[in-house]
Amino acid sequence: MLWLQLAITGLQVGALYALTAVGFSLIFGCTRIFHFAHGATFVLAAYVFYYVESQGYGTAAGVLAASVAAVGFGVLMDRLVYAPIQRHEGSFFTVFVASFGIGIAVQNLVGMVFGRSFVTVTTPLSRSVEVLDGVYVSPLAWIAVACAGVFFLGLWFFLRRTNLGTGLRALADNPELIRVFGLSPRLLSTYAFALGSFLVVPAAVITGATAGLNPALGHHVMLISLAATIVGGIGSIGGALVAGFGLGLAESLALLQFDSQWTEAVTFAILFLFILLRPSGLFGRAATS
Repeated sequence: MLWLQLAITGLQVGALYALTAVGFSLIFGCTRIFHFAHGATFVLAAYVFYYVESQGYGTAAGVLAASVAAVGFGVLMDRLVYAPIQRHEGSFFTVFVASFGIGIAVQNLVGMVFGRSFVTVTTPLSRSVEVLDGVYVSPLAWIAVACAGVFFLGLWFFLRRTNLGTGLRALADNPELIRVFGLSPRLLSTYAFALGSFLVVPAAVITGATAGLNPALGHHVMLISLAATIVGGIGSIGGALVAGFGLGLAESLALLQFDSQWTEAVTFAILFLFILLRPSGLFGRAATS
């Protein structure tokens, strides 16, 4: 039953990958900003939750505080970092370097405050129970999968059925046309950052209560988000969701054949194959010349 145990674990990990990847894909798809500090958003939300929970304020307060921290950080990045660079016609590379630098700064700041060792949040839901002979699953695994499904459906409804969602989809295609209809591309960009940053909160909280946290986790989160975005198809939120689940399953099931230190290499082997064989990803649109 080892394969079943690994598959269930892969679904849990894939759900967390999917949530972070969908957030990154939403931001990049709408604004065309390579938000490398998305990983820092994850770390910040996770450690805020850890701090509030460890001080005895409860899980609900921790989730609320993590949400405020994540959304606030995303909005500040858009308003105080990316907007001035774009106002002065900074290049894509300039934006990337600024985002990368702030991500490193946040990682080091978190390390200074909380230390660089692993920390975990212990909750009653973290304890695994035997569901089949030799198969152990914690309630958080099902919560992770449910969160991915609920958040994706909510996001789909928001983007397809609301005026603000329509504006965000239009922002990716033609920012100038947005102005014709009396909307502000800058305001829509802020909404995209707020929503994309909020999507990492469930993944950050559940990761803290299962695998544990360290400040360097943001780099792994960012690389997985990038891989899932490319594999799923740049600009495709549904593709990022599917790819996130697929990469999580691939990493977990790889343990049937490889040692644990090779599981991350499986993710990037898949990414490399997609870049070579299908650069547009699973659901992306192929570029035409």
